[in-house]
Amino acid sequence: DSCQFLTYLHARIPRVDCSEHGVLQVKVPWAEPRSQFTLLFERLALDLLKECDIQGATDILRISWDEAWHILERAVKRGLQRKGEGVVAHIGIDEKAAAKGHKYLTLVCDLKASTVEYIGDGRKQESLDAYYGGLSESQREGIEAVAMDMWEAYIESTLDHVPGAEDKIVFDRFHILSHMAEAVDTVRKQEHQLLKKQGDETLKRTKYLWLYGQENIPLRRKEEFERLKSLDLKVGRAWAIKENLRRLWDCPSREEATQYWRRWFWWATHSRLEPVKKVAYLIKRHLHNVLTYFTHP
Repeated sequence: DSCQFLTYLHARIPRVDCSEHGVLQVKVPWAEPRSQFTLLFERLALDLLKECDIQGATDILRISWDEAWHILERAVKRGLQRKGEGVVAHIGIDEKAAAKGHKYLTLVCDLKASTVEYIGDGRKQESLDAYYGGLSESQREGIEAVAMDMWEAYIESTLDHVPGAEDKIVFDRFHILSHMAEAVDTVRKQEHQLLKKQGDETLKRTKYLWLYGQENIPLRRKEEFERLKSLDLKVGRAWAIKENLRRLWDCPSREEATQYWRRWFWWATHSRLEPVKKVAYLIKRHLHNVLTYFTHP
């Protein structure tokens, strides 16, 4: 816009009819080929698209949804061309829900640069194979560490494509502790149902309290939580086991972490809490790539 008026730039751009390459158009300094917007307008559009959703940006800019997406596509293409080929030494792999109905995307990120390197459809092995398949041999060899959750498809793809992947995969603590948090919540639900049958509402509205870490419990509920912890509750034991697992990553070395793990594993598997035991055995099956954290912190 110029002075709040829609402004159109009209120009007869020179074209040549080449016998070898067909019809070619001269590149103009104010716009991308096949774009009906000036570069300055596209820059404005990109700033808006970073600050609000597609619909909001199109309403302000008075362009269509498709036109907004084409502007984004051209920006991504320019960025990739500038980026060139390089080695991403530390990558993170995760899934992201893209829509309702269990539709997922596979995301690969550069953990040092905080950039998205690849997006693939689905969360199958082939979804990640496509990323590795696009790398050169030297790029795959340059990968030093791969952070991921314990999703078998991602594990198999990485083992197939990354040299020495057995010692480069690191199962990140966020996903491991998510499994433990789910176990604590399952224990709470089971115990709440038993207590409710006896007319005891002790655990009513306490779901999120047990999911907090000790340092994050809201001040207004600290007294309530201390009282709950003093009771002989199964969920209290499950929470304590979860909190102690968090300390594994504070160990100064892999050797000390291994010793700590053995003590924690004995406690978890002798807790008589089936959801907690299930997670303990899950971690044990993948323990080598949990402890690779101490090589690739």
